Amino acid sequence: MTTAGNFHSTVARATCDVPVAGVPWPAYKLIALLVGAVVLLVVGVVTMTASTAVLSGAAIGTLTWLGLSAYCSSCR
Repeated sequence: MTTAGNFHSTVARATCDVPVAGVPWPAYKLIALLVGAVVLLVVGVVTMTASTAVLSGAAIGTLTWLGLSAYCSSCR
């Protein structure tokens, strides 16, 4: 038997998941990867230095990932 609280959390999780190759991924992970890739490209074009671009993209992607995961877990 499903209680209202369980149903609510299941619905909230279902709307935040995106299927990638048949595996559900939380949307915040895909957003963080996209933000990191955009930062990588922008910093790479501006500085023309691969190391700076990779480190910047990784740092921003990681911070976005952690920030959005903390935000999403507090909403549940």
